[in-house]
Amino acid sequence: MEWLDALILGIVQGLAEYLPVSSSGHLEIFREILGIDLPSDETLQFDIILHAATVCSTLVILWPMFSRLCVSFFTFRRDYDFYYVCKILVSCIPIAVVGFFFKDWVEQFFGSGLFIVGVCLCVTAALLTFAHYSDRIVPVGRGRDISWSDAFIIGCAQAVAVLPGLSRSGTTIATGIMLGDRRDQMAQFSFLMVIIPILGEALLDVKDILSPDHAAQATEVGGLALIVGFVAAFVVGCCACKWMIEIVKRGKLVWFALYCLVMGIICMLWQ
Repeated sequence: MEWLDALILGIVQGLAEYLPVSSSGHLEIFREILGIDLPSDETLQFDIILHAATVCSTLVILWPMFSRLCVSFFTFRRDYDFYYVCKILVSCIPIAVVGFFFKDWVEQFFGSGLFIVGVCLCVTAALLTFAHYSDRIVPVGRGRDISWSDAFIIGCAQAVAVLPGLSRSGTTIATGIMLGDRRDQMAQFSFLMVIIPILGEALLDVKDILSPDHAAQATEVGGLALIVGFVAAFVVGCCACKWMIEIVKRGKLVWFALYCLVMGIICMLWQ
């Protein structure tokens, strides 16, 4: 992979991670456009590095809230912030199950063509549409705090959203909105709940990349490409994170549903 390809993919990841249009799906689309053909394991590895970069963007943008949550949790204050972190941990259970038991099954969907991406983008469009019309039940600016059961259900939505084309942020935010949770909380909760699984997976991948066995194997993703992609995803992600929080608060997700539907149809017809 050339560094310019990595730069483009990093920019795509930085934008699409926070906008409800599926970053993994758009990475697949741009790999097809750029003619990048990598083994599925290296494709997934590179994607995880880019996702780790956008997680770092989340930490930068939400640092005041993140640091407050950490202080409360690690000092066992048993206040609202402590239980908020506990709900984030509950939301990570489903994705942990998928990661431990179904990782090989998930890997086969990466680099396997655009038809699956197209189908999942259409599903994303449907979820965003349902969330938009749920305004009649829960108007913008209202809603309840995220409950324990909500956290687990939203975590299940995140686990399903590992499929390329199914937007993680779109799926989790839409699920929370349809459950009746507050929009401002859902945007932040969605961005925070991905930190643990992505960083955990990224650390395991870095360990594998630095291992002697991996170093001895031929790899099509060079160190420069990884660095360029990471930096691009981080910088663009910082801007997109702030933008997306405001979009969710204003309830403007329906336009992304239309975009996902159009892109989904194009991807299915591409083959």
